Amino acid sequence: MLVVGAGVSGIGAAHHLRDRFPERTFVVLDAQEARGGTWWTHRYPGVRSDSDLFTYGYRFKPWRGPSIAAGAEILAYLDEVIAEDDLAPHIHYRHRVTAASWSGADRRWTVEVTREDTRERLRFTADFLWMCQGYYDHATPHRPRWEGMDRYRGVVVHPQAWPEDLDHTGKRVVVIGSGATAATLVPALAGTAAHVTMLQRSPSYWFAPPRHHELAATLQQLDIPEEWTHEIMRRQYAAQVNWLARTAREAPEQLHAFLMDAMRPLLPEGTDVEKHFTPRYRPWQQRIAVVPDGDLFTTLRAGTASIVTDTVAEFTEHGIRTGSGEELEADVVVSATGFDLSVFGGVAFTVDGEPVDFTRRVTWRGIMISDVPNMAYTFGYFRHSWTLRVDLVADLVTRLFTHMRDAGAATVVPRLRPEEQDMPLRPWSDPENFNAGYVMRSQHLMFKQGDREPWTHMLEHEQEQEILPKADLADGSLVYR
Repeated sequence: MLVVGAGVSGIGAAHHLRDRFPERTFVVLDAQEARGGTWWTHRYPGVRSDSDLFTYGYRFKPWRGPSIAAGAEILAYLDEVIAEDDLAPHIHYRHRVTAASWSGADRRWTVEVTREDTRERLRFTADFLWMCQGYYDHATPHRPRWEGMDRYRGVVVHPQAWPEDLDHTGKRVVVIGSGATAATLVPALAGTAAHVTMLQRSPSYWFAPPRHHELAATLQQLDIPEEWTHEIMRRQYAAQVNWLARTAREAPEQLHAFLMDAMRPLLPEGTDVEKHFTPRYRPWQQRIAVVPDGDLFTTLRAGTASIVTDTVAEFTEHGIRTGSGEELEADVVVSATGFDLSVFGGVAFTVDGEPVDFTRRVTWRGIMISDVPNMAYTFGYFRHSWTLRVDLVADLVTRLFTHMRDAGAATVVPRLRPEEQDMPLRPWSDPENFNAGYVMRSQHLMFKQGDREPWTHMLEHEQEQEILPKADLADGSLVYR
């Protein structure tokens, strides 16, 4: 087994492989210098989860900290998993996978790897490939180019490449964007910057849960086993997000009213709610920005931060001129403009010498790709915690391995059945369901989905926790040899 990626997905996959197939050899390759994936890449001030850690943590590893955790706390949690499962000998860092070639004759993948530290070229072979590299380009963040940037005298940074020596103390800072990253950065910077302005093109939905859940505190006082607390809180948070997702789908007006009513008392008096806080899309067509304990709103009330809703017309020598003509003076501009998707880490795939064009392939349950043998991938949820799906995918993939072993099969490949050859193909992400900017920018790069099971994906956790454990591995959509 060869696992690509040593972030939350890859470490989870490695745990399940070691736990359920101790007789099998496996290796985990990662291009970064250390474990953690997004938590290693993103080191900007205040970086934290925007999902609760009882569901963002693994099912098998109790979370002991606050519901919303800092990046360093999440890395420490992953370190514990690596140590407890003795995974360190299996993980090779600074190993960038560049190509993967399947040979039907050999029934094997050959994976080309470049050592990032020595530039040495290496080659690995494996019977099965498990892609756990995440879904965005870690090396190249999304950086729009605006008119006049060359004459701006200040500093422009992207959160994905935050300079360690950047000192924002006493500086005027403009953060362009209003997503999860901006929601984290603004309150983190506002404590020491002269002033922070969040410049948003359009408003987002906000949710202000407590950093420490009252139920978790009660359970901890009862001195019950940590495993019980973890499972109870996991179910509590999953049920909460299930309700939000279901309401977003079935009664979006109700969810809109709920989110707006919860936010209004937290805003400064006199805030233009319609202009700055009323989104133009349905709730959860894009991610809801989480601000634990309402820390963003605290900075707005204190006057250390403010929100401007406008477009960027151009950069000036001393800041940004907006579309309405207002000039925002800034010593530092943070381009919190998101990232770009990367299809399986940009790895060049071939099957029996033929390059794989993923735009012409179809997903099988969001876990495998049509006509690509012995390859699975892990992709989490957009609305629920990513890791809820990591565990579900691992359950199905390891069940698939057992099925293959019992059937005496060396290969498995998803293949459209005759009645599915002409089925309508849908985009990777239905814009009516989820249309965040980074998704829409990259739709043309991604594989497709069909109009029926098992060729669909992006279902909600409430659906998949019923569907995936019962998925029929002998329904003809998977071909074994």
